[in-house]
Amino acid sequence: MQTKPGLKLRGTTCTTEVVVVRPAAGDVEIGCCGAPMAEAESAATTPATPIAEGVLLGKRYADEETGLELLCTQPGPGPLTVDGRELAVKGPKPLPASD
Repeated sequence: MQTKPGLKLRGTTCTTEVVVVRPAAGDVEIGCCGAPMAEAESAATTPATPIAEGVLLGKRYADEETGLELLCTQPGPGPLTVDGRELAVKGPKPLPASD
């Protein structure tokens, strides 16, 4: 799948929804709950069994290898994956020292 900024994706087997903040360098397969995600307008959702942590609302998830960055707009059980690799929560940028 080609990604572009603003692309909305929805899990096909769960309630997770994300928006692409930074697109991947090439074609990638973005998945959640072990199934590929689809564009939000065309995906039909069916609830999945939630897990302890899951995908968190308002958090950014990034993949260093492809440069992909996603923003969660609706939480779900997760995990988010790209080409089979699990995405990690992107930490906040450190502020410069005020010395």
